[in-house]
Amino acid sequence: MSTLVDILTEKCPKCGKGHVFSEKGNIFLFRLPKMHSNCSHCNHRFEKEPGYFFGSMFVSYAVAVAEMVVFFLIANQFVDSYLTIVVLIGILSVVLSTFNFRLSRMLWIYLLDGKNKQL
Repeated sequence: MSTLVDILTEKCPKCGKGHVFSEKGNIFLFRLPKMHSNCSHCNHRFEKEPGYFFGSMFVSYAVAVAEMVVFFLIANQFVDSYLTIVVLIGILSVVLSTFNFRLSRMLWIYLLDGKNKQL
């Protein structure tokens, strides 16, 4: 359970105390999230090599599809028009884009470099 809490609170995968992101980003202000290069507490390096987070794009895609399916199933109960649901799903994907960016990177970091992994 603490791993899930660390992922959602964006803590370092090694020490669980330092923050991974310096800025959360805001899609409405056209700001992307910014990552620290190293943990402020244990100096753990987050990006091991260039292209390290390439795989997190696939995680982001899976998270976005899961959100869209859940939203469709809920919206389908209340909205009759599929066009309206598609527009609402588009709006949802834009609003959740920075959250998905951060979540997918955190899942990728913990998948490849979690607390039990040794270098």
